[in-house]
Amino acid sequence: MLESAGRCFTRYGFKKTSMDDVASDARVAKGTVYLYCENKQDLFLRAIEHELRAWTDELATFIDPERPADELLADLGRRDAAFVEQHPLVADLLSGMVDGEFPAFRSRFEELRSTALRHIVEVLELGIHQGVFAADLDVRATARILREMQLAGALLRHRTELPVKQVRRQQAAALRLVLKGLERR
Repeated sequence: MLESAGRCFTRYGFKKTSMDDVASDARVAKGTVYLYCENKQDLFLRAIEHELRAWTDELATFIDPERPADELLADLGRRDAAFVEQHPLVADLLSGMVDGEFPAFRSRFEELRSTALRHIVEVLELGIHQGVFAADLDVRATARILREMQLAGALLRHRTELPVKQVRRQQAAALRLVLKGLERR
C-alpha cells in the first residue's frame, strides 16, 4: 500500500491524490487504506518514511569498513543522486519542500532528514578512524553539506534539463573538490 501511495503522490501530487487513487493502485478497498492510516496526510508521511527507510537500509549494507572512506563516500554520492532522482517524495523531504505544506509534521520531517544523514556520518567517522579525513572534522555539519550538494545535483537535472552524463560529471567534480578539503594534512 505504501508503494502505491508513493506512486500516486509522485504522479498526481499531494492535493490531487485521493484515497481512491491509492486504493485502486494497491488493488484494495478504500476502507483498507483507512485501516492502515488515519487520513491522507498520515498516508503521505508513511509513504515518505517507507521510501527513506528502504534507501537507508540498503545503504547500510553497502558500507564496508575495509574500503577507504573516500571511495565509499564517492560511491554513496552516486547512489544517493540516483535514488533521489528516482524518488521525488524523498527529494521533496530532503529539500524541505514538504515543510510548508505540512507544518504540523515539521519536526517529524527533520527527524527523517537526520535519518538520511546517518550513512554519511558513518562514512565520515570511518574516514577519521582510517586517517583519511582530518581528526577535527565537524562530522554532522560536513554530512549536511554533502547531503545538500547531492540534493542540488539531483535537482539540477530537472531544473536545467542537462543530460544525465553532464550532471554526473558536475556531481563528481563537486565531490572531488570537497574530498580534497577533507584530506588529512
